[in-house]
Amino acid sequence: MKKKMIKMLLTLLLISVAFIPWSAFGEEEKVADITPGTGTGAAKLDKVEETDRPELSADVSFLSQYVWRGYGLSKDSLVIQPSITAGFKGFALNLWGNLDTNYDDTGSKWNETDLTFSYGHSFGIVGLEAGYIYYALDGVDDSKEFYLSAGVDVLLAPTLTVYREIASYKGWYVHLGLSHSFELPHDMSLDLGATFAYYGSDNDNMVGYDDDNLSTGDRFSGLHDGLLSVSWAIPFYKYFTVTPSIAWAFPLSNSASNEMSALSLDGRSNHVLGAVTLSMAF
Repeated sequence: MKKKMIKMLLTLLLISVAFIPWSAFGEEEKVADITPGTGTGAAKLDKVEETDRPELSADVSFLSQYVWRGYGLSKDSLVIQPSITAGFKGFALNLWGNLDTNYDDTGSKWNETDLTFSYGHSFGIVGLEAGYIYYALDGVDDSKEFYLSAGVDVLLAPTLTVYREIASYKGWYVHLGLSHSFELPHDMSLDLGATFAYYGSDNDNMVGYDDDNLSTGDRFSGLHDGLLSVSWAIPFYKYFTVTPSIAWAFPLSNSASNEMSALSLDGRSNHVLGAVTLSMAF
C-alpha cells in the first residue's frame, strides 16, 4: 500500500507540472533518447549545465513506440512520456513517466515512473557524470541502477556510460554514444546520433534465446543493441522548443536479435519509431 501511494504521488506531481497549460513546452535530450526507458525502462534525464542559479526544464514526448535498450515495450499504440528536471551547481533531479494509450489492448495505463539523481562536472573538454536511477514499474519488480558517464567535447562528442543494476535484474550495460549537430537558420539544428551497447546479465531472468524463440538458460552476455537517430530542433519564443525525430533500433548480433525479439511485446528485434517532443527550459 505504501509503495502504491508513493507511485501515485510521483505520478500526480509529474502530471501536474509537465502538463501545466503553458503555450507549449521546452527542450529535452536529443535523438538518441527518443528511445526512453526503464530497468525495464530508463529515465530521460535532461542535461542541466553547472550554473550558479537553479534551472528547471520540462518536456513531454509523444512516441509511436516505447523502445528501451532495443526492447519494444509497447505495441501498436501511442506512448506519452512527460519529464521534469531541476538542477543546481551540477546536481540534477529528474522525474519521468510512461503512459501507454492502448496498453495490452485494454485501455490507457501509466506503467512506469522513474526518479534519477545525478551530479556532473566538466574538466576542460572532459565531462563526468554519476547518478542513481530508481525505476518504479507496474507488474514486475522495481529496479535500481547506478551509472557513471564520461564524455569528450571533440568531433562526434563520444560519450561512454556504464550502468550497474543492483536490484532485481543485476547486470552491466555499457553504452557508447556518438553525435553531431548541424546549425540551421533561426537557431534551429539538425542533430544526428548513434549508439552501441554491450549487455552482461548477472541474473537468471535475462538469458539467451535460440532461433526458435526458446530460452537457452544461459545468462546473456555480448554486444546487444544499436540506435541511429536524427532530430530537428525548432526553438520558438524564448524558452520553448519542438523536436520531431526518428530512430532505428537494431540488434548488434544474432544472439541479441533472438533475445530482443523474445522479450519485446511486438516480437521484433528491429524497431523504427518516430517522436515529437515539446520542451521548456528556464
